[in-house]
Amino acid sequence: MLAVIVLIVILGLVFDFTNGFHDTANAIATSVSTRALSPRAAVLLAGAMNLIGAMTFTGVAKTIGGKIADPLKIPHGTVVVLCALVAAIFWNLFTWYFGIPSSSSHALIGGLTGAVIGAAGFHAVDLAGFTSIIEALITSPICAFVLGFAVMLAFRGAFGWRSPHRVNRVFRVLQVFSAAAQAFMHGTNDSQKTMGVITFALIAGGYQHTMHVPLWVKTLCAVAMGLGTASGGWRIIKTVGSKIIKIEPINGFASDLTSSIIIFGFTLFKLPVSSTHVISSAIMGSGAAKRARGVHWNVAGRILVAWLVTIPMSGLIAAALTKLALV
Repeated sequence: MLAVIVLIVILGLVFDFTNGFHDTANAIATSVSTRALSPRAAVLLAGAMNLIGAMTFTGVAKTIGGKIADPLKIPHGTVVVLCALVAAIFWNLFTWYFGIPSSSSHALIGGLTGAVIGAAGFHAVDLAGFTSIIEALITSPICAFVLGFAVMLAFRGAFGWRSPHRVNRVFRVLQVFSAAAQAFMHGTNDSQKTMGVITFALIAGGYQHTMHVPLWVKTLCAVAMGLGTASGGWRIIKTVGSKIIKIEPINGFASDLTSSIIIFGFTLFKLPVSSTHVISSAIMGSGAAKRARGVHWNVAGRILVAWLVTIPMSGLIAAALTKLALV
């Protein structure tokens, strides 16, 4: 059993590492595309802020570890977590290779849900808890789009009469701070998901009896995500930072501010969100407020498709792996 737990921790750290270069690329995409930060400075800043953010909260970890299913009631709970992590890592690498900004959060939630179903059937899933998670994943990008639109409208009203060169120069400086805030918020939410899955495995394996996240789990997950961020994620930076809209410092700052507010708000309510889709939606909202025809809606459609297929695909992969593992 101990060997399985060790393997789960290792895979959890691998997942957090892939999450770092996959999802956090979104957090710095706007600041890199507007040249507010160099790519190297951006990834180092994001890596440090992700690590700090990941050490700050645990509410989302408890939601992921306890609301999808009860780890004390799931047979072969450690196998369930193992298969969920393998499925989520596979989907992260698959979508990263093709430069698709899919969600690591969706992949892990789908993987854990699918693995639970594969091991114990649909009835083992906590429907109320799972529904609350899905509702958060659906409403958060909608809120980000609306707020991004409103923030950009407010900025246009306040600064539209000023010299574009002077406005962009000011907001390019502000983007350094907004990129740091966004990376911090990403750490407060995304890294906790892996903490929750590892804690789920510790409970299922009999090593603890509550959803308290041990300090060593928080530290390892935070460091893994920070290192993953520092390794970069240039394929996804290119998609989010240049293919959705032509980003200028003012709407880059607007989208960074918007996504930081949305991610932090949901974190306070202990609800997981997809930082990928929150950030992408904030960019689309701010872009639509400036010039709706300037948004590349075909790229937005690709992101939406990835949003729709990630949970079922990672769930199917995890369920199949669990069935094979338990034969």
